[in-house]
Amino acid sequence: METDADDRIAAAVAALSDRATERAGDEFTRAAWLSLADPRPEAELSPFDTDERGWVGAGLRWLVVAAVAYRVAGRDARATRRGVEGIAVARDLMTTLDAPAQQACLAEFVADFRVVAAMDGVDDAYADAAEAYRDAGENVDDPRRVATSPLFKAADEPIKQVARGPANGEIAIEWADLHGSDPADPGAFLARRATYKRQRFASLLDRVVDDGQLAAPRGTTAYGDDNHRCPDCGSTDVNWTAGHVLCLRCSAPMERD
Repeated sequence: METDADDRIAAAVAALSDRATERAGDEFTRAAWLSLADPRPEAELSPFDTDERGWVGAGLRWLVVAAVAYRVAGRDARATRRGVEGIAVARDLMTTLDAPAQQACLAEFVADFRVVAAMDGVDDAYADAAEAYRDAGENVDDPRRVATSPLFKAADEPIKQVARGPANGEIAIEWADLHGSDPADPGAFLARRATYKRQRFASLLDRVVDDGQLAAPRGTTAYGDDNHRCPDCGSTDVNWTAGHVLCLRCSAPMERD
């Protein structure tokens, strides 16, 4: 089922492919607002409903990515406003997404917003999230199921998207990077997310800002596709994402070969 938010995500990805990063920030912002207002239209789910899967997390994801796009475009004040908005929303959602692990994930989002908005208190925010995860561990029976829920996946995606650029479009952050090695210890398993981001997110973002380009989200990919070629870098590696056919390497629109 295609939604209004999907249309805005497609418009944002098109803007990234055109190197119109500020416009991408605007479209990601619109996608965020739409997702927050109507997180799962087919289920008529309210953003104010308790939801063990956390579908409303998609709205937080796009607010984070919007702030990144604004940073890349040199619109730092707007990025800061998105960060302030995102922190307020994440904290408000703590009143409805009340499972301890969900609350810890929302604290992780708070730290992410501090990073992308270039705000103070990043290390303390990630430390608070990691502590919340460790405290939540005794209430988590299956940390893998928790970590693959929509809320947690939404918190994974912004740093993965940021990391793609410096990695030539490849997957630069794996599951094992974001999670501990022993799911039998759920608290430590989940707390790794916040620890890893504290170590990596800000430096990755700085590289992307310096490069002046944000990669599109990674979708379905193919290597050495004989039917497509990138007019910008000559690659034949393809990324199908948000309805667009882009270069896996540089996110430019592919041409039929």
